[in-house]
Order: sequence, then C-alpha cells, then structure tokens
Amino acid sequence: MEFQKKFDIVVAGGGIAGVAAALAAARRGKEVALIEKTAYFGGLATSGIVNVYLPLCDGFGHQVAFGLPEELLLASQKYGPGHIPTTWKNGTELHEWDRYRADFSPASFILALDELLEEAGVELWFDTVVIDTKTSGDRLKKIVVANKSGIGTISAKCFIDATGDSDLAAFAGLKCHEERNAMTSWILERRRTATRPRSTLEGPVGTRIVGALALTANDLPKGVSGKIVTTSILAGRDAYRKLLADEYASGAEERGTHYPLMVPAMATLRHTRCIDGKFALKPGMEWTRFEDSVGIIADWRKPGYVWEIPYRTLLPKKLKGLLAAGRCTAARGDAWEVTRVIPTAALTGEAAGVAAAIAVEEKITPDEVKTARLASELHKNGVVLHFADLGLTRPELRKSIDDSSGETAAAD
Repeated sequence: MEFQKKFDIVVAGGGIAGVAAALAAARRGKEVALIEKTAYFGGLATSGIVNVYLPLCDGFGHQVAFGLPEELLLASQKYGPGHIPTTWKNGTELHEWDRYRADFSPASFILALDELLEEAGVELWFDTVVIDTKTSGDRLKKIVVANKSGIGTISAKCFIDATGDSDLAAFAGLKCHEERNAMTSWILERRRTATRPRSTLEGPVGTRIVGALALTANDLPKGVSGKIVTTSILAGRDAYRKLLADEYASGAEERGTHYPLMVPAMATLRHTRCIDGKFALKPGMEWTRFEDSVGIIADWRKPGYVWEIPYRTLLPKKLKGLLAAGRCTAARGDAWEVTRVIPTAALTGEAAGVAAAIAVEEKITPDEVKTARLASELHKNGVVLHFADLGLTRPELRKSIDDSSGETAAAD
C-alpha cells in the first residue's frame, strides 16, 4: 500500500446521498472524507445530467420533506436558472411538475455542492475509486482505494455506502438484493426548432435536456457489472445518435443548429443492487408509520402517496460499522422507485450522516444507535419524522390516480 489515511467517518460515493451524509456528519464536528470516482459531486443529478429535483410535497399542498432535502433543492437553484412552482401549495392531486420541485442546471448544482462541502470542512477526494474492503470479524474497518497517488487504505470509525451500487457491502461479501434495470440516457443538447418545452430550463430556441430511451428493463440483466456499465453507456449514446440521424434525414433539424453539448459521464442505471437490510421497504407500505422513521418522502409519480423511511433500511444485516444511503438502502420492487431518487437520497444521506456521527460520539456501531437519540438529533435539523407530526392523513384519491401512476415513470 502506498498510503494510509484515517478519519472519523468515510463516505463512499459523492452523489446526492453521499453529499448529504458528509454534510450532516461534518456539521457535527466530525472528521469526514468524501470519496468520489468522478470530478463532480451530485452523481446522476450532475454527471448523469438527470436535472430534475423531484417533489418534496404530497401533491395536496403539504411539504413532507425538510432538512437537507430542502436545503439541496434550494442550492440547485443558486447559480443557475430554474424555478420552484409558486402555486404548489394551492392544488390537489397535482402532477409532478406543479409540485414543490425544480429543474436545475447540472453545472450550476456542481458549483453549489462544492461550496457547501468546503464550508462544512469535508475532506474531498476526487478521481478516487474504491476497489476493496477490509473487515475484522463482523465489522468493516478499512476500504482500499486507487487514485493518482497509488493504491492505499482508508480506515474509519464508521463508513457510509452511498455508491449507488452498494459497492462497500458487495466488496465485503454481503448478500445484496438485485433487480433488472431500466434506463434512459439524458443528453444536454442545442436545438433551434420551436417546440413546447418539457423543462423550465428549455426555450423555443436554445439548450435543453432530453431523455433518449436506450434500454428497457428486459434488455439488461440484474445487478451491475463492468459489462453492464459499458453496455448501458454505449446503448444510450447509440440511441441518441440514431435520434439525431433521423431528425437530420427528415429535415426537421439541421446539423449546424441542433447538436449535442454533453452526454452523461456515468451509466444512468436505476436499479443495480441494494443492501440486504435489517428491514426492506416494500410496495404497499406508503402511509405506514414506522417507530424508527428518519423522515418522510413523497412518491414523485403520483400525488397523495407518502412514505416514512425506517432507519433499519440503512443497516445491513451482517456487517457492523456500515450504513447505506440513497438507492443502496434496502427496498424492493416499486418501493425502490421511491428510494432511488434525489429527495430520498438526500433524506437517507442526512440520516446516515447523523447516525454515523452519533456512533462515533458514543463509541458504538450504527446498529447500536438508539432511535430516540437519532430522532432527537434529526428534529434539531428540522426533519419531520411522522405523518402525524404534520397532521397528515391519507387522502381520498380519484381512481384515475392509481390507474395512471406509471405514466410518468414510463416517460422518464
């Protein structure tokens, strides 16, 4: 090994979940390192050009997510265009784009995330890849990383897996849950044709972000591998290349005025693998109260569906010293659609960061953190944990809401 480092808390993966975890832990005075394989923080939101910060409200005028999910939503707007709908509090059964959400410029969001992390005193490691883990008994003790300095080990009192693919858990030999992948490749492009903007960042003439459908759920195997990553990246580019060729051939667009500005710098996979947690969130658990809830999140696809997220979904069954955040947390089936997106990543990241900090302070492992203590600290951050705290009850919904619940998911 060419170098060795030690921290209180190490967060692997600098997507939204990892950023939230690092911020939450560092703001409690802990020495935190954030390990990111690319040159950008934000993950799919930035490197993947998925520029939609999905709703923090229930579609009936009630905000349900607070704390870092809201702080990061506002940060996404700080250095660029995009806006939050001003009427999100006034309607019922609102569509996603009328709710408390926003589109954003990925590059602008990158600048804002850098600023927040630097202000919090997080030690930032770009261009660094986790390649292995080292355990002692049933506890994760070190990770092995590679970067321009060589191959080295980083030890910590607590680790947070925010890789999106449960890499730390998988490298440690833990069983992970896998499902088939669906994906789209999001492209930033310049175009001239006057079309109805889909995004608040688009205009009749200028730049826009377009999702080019590349592969469906049946085209990719379960889980993730080097081959799956390469296949999905190339398929996304190929789908967009064919779209451009068709538009040029039809005369609808011209090469000089319609062309790509940037393609994703990472595979835009949605479901790869998540931990086998002490508890898994499953379909039909919306409006279920959990005593160990770490916050509330809305279903971005259909109004009136809100979820409490149990702390147990952040804890792997068989490895101490590790927490999961973002789409690595334990979920199954349709519930994974709720946990894999930006607001839930920020929520579970904040919970993981606070829990890790408590574990370090009390010299225990995350599975030993008392949920009452965690709840108290999250409350101090402005997080609301239970439906009753907001006076929410399940609304009566039109049958059409259920009937059309998959439309947005299919379109995106």
